[in-house]
Formats: sequence, structure tokens, C-alpha cells
Amino acid sequence: MTPDSDLAVPSWAQVVTADNSGPMTLDGTNSWVLGSSQVVVVDPGPFDESHLLDLAMRGEVQQIWLTHGHADHRAGAQRLHELTGAPVRAWSQQWLHHAERFEADEALAFGDLSIKVLHTPGHTDDSVSFVVTDSDGQAALLTGDTILGRGTSVIAHPEGRLADYLRTLTRLRELGDVVVLPGHGPISGTAIQQASHYLAHRRERLDEVRAAMAGGASSAHEVLESVYSEVPTDVREAALLSVKAQMQYLQELDRS
Repeated sequence: MTPDSDLAVPSWAQVVTADNSGPMTLDGTNSWVLGSSQVVVVDPGPFDESHLLDLAMRGEVQQIWLTHGHADHRAGAQRLHELTGAPVRAWSQQWLHHAERFEADEALAFGDLSIKVLHTPGHTDDSVSFVVTDSDGQAALLTGDTILGRGTSVIAHPEGRLADYLRTLTRLRELGDVVVLPGHGPISGTAIQQASHYLAHRRERLDEVRAAMAGGASSAHEVLESVYSEVPTDVREAALLSVKAQMQYLQELDRS
């Protein structure tokens, strides 16, 4: 999708992009800092001391939130906790530090900001997104890897499941014209725009996987060669995970 020039980061959100660019991380992991003098850090990113020190100096860090447990979003959380004393919250019990796990549809307040926690599985089972609204009604959606600023996200089989992801995208689409603040890449659309684009892409890929299987492809590697032949070598393993998730989804449909 072409970025919308009218989209902007809300005044209460800062993005600090980690120096970990690559095929899977795009320009790097976007750490989002919410608030002003007292702040929440969403996804501290990799274990990179300079990046974490930068985040620690963006304000008095009160809380650290994780959108999911992949290392490029989570690995710096313990160190940022050590630097700031801020507790770390996540969906998975595994990544908590001196805090309780998020609950589905949990309502939070932080300064003038109201936050709703959405459990948004699909990329991973522990993925969450945050709808953040200020006192003037300006809202944004922080999506981690569920929706990216460029390209599409991998379904990290077996933890990620396509059926979950389709439900998640449908739910996010219903949020309408809320700007998406992604975990990687630039701001490039609203929830309805991005989720609709992702849903169309997933339907297209599913049709291609169906056709490949009907044509005799029986393994994930054979489907990969048929459907994802244009995918660069450095992201083929990730594409293979999505293939496995799609094949599992189709097999479950056949059994239902």
C-alpha cells in the first residue's frame, strides 16, 4: 500500500527505531514511547544498550509493555527494567517482570491516555495490540507484528495459526480509521485500510495454496516452490512457516 501523507504520529507517541534492520525486521524494531514526562515503552526491542539507554532517557519510564515474545521486540525488556525499575507486562507469563499478565479487552489508564488491550493472535499466540485514545479522542492502534508498516506479516507456525489471524484481522478492520503504529516499518494506513489489505492478501495466498495442493504439491516445501517462488532466499524460511499454517488451515477446513 502507498503511505497516506495525511497520517501522522500522535503528539503523545514517539517512535525510536532500533538498529536491527534486516529482511524480517525491515528498518528495525519500532519501540513506541507513550506519554510525556512519565511514559510507557511498548516493545523495547533487542538487547542493544545504546537503544535501551535512549529509551530510558525519553521520560520517567513507568511501565514496559510487550506486543509479543519474539526476541526483536522483547530481548531488551529485562535490561530496560534494570535501568528504570519499570515492570514488564505481556500476554505470556514467561516474559513478565514484577507485573501481571494482560487480560483480553483489559481497560487501562495512563495519564490522559485510555488504553484497551486486544488479544490479537495469529502471528503468534501471545500477540496483543493496544488501542490508545487521548482525552481529545485522538486514537492510534499499536500492532507489533500483527500489522506491519510495509509488506505483510509471517504466520509463525506452529504457534501462529491462520484461523486466529483471520479473526484478528477482521476485528482490527472494525476499528475503522484509527492510525496504525506498527512494530516495523513506517506508518502507512489505518486499521480498516491495513487489515482489509492483509485479509485480501491472505485470501489470495490461500487460493494459490489450494491450487498448488490440487495440482499435486503434498509437502510444505513443494507448496513453497509453487506459490512463493518469487520470495527472496533470506525470507524463505519465514515463508515456509506461513505455508505450513495455511496448509494446516485448509486441512482443518476439510475435516470440519
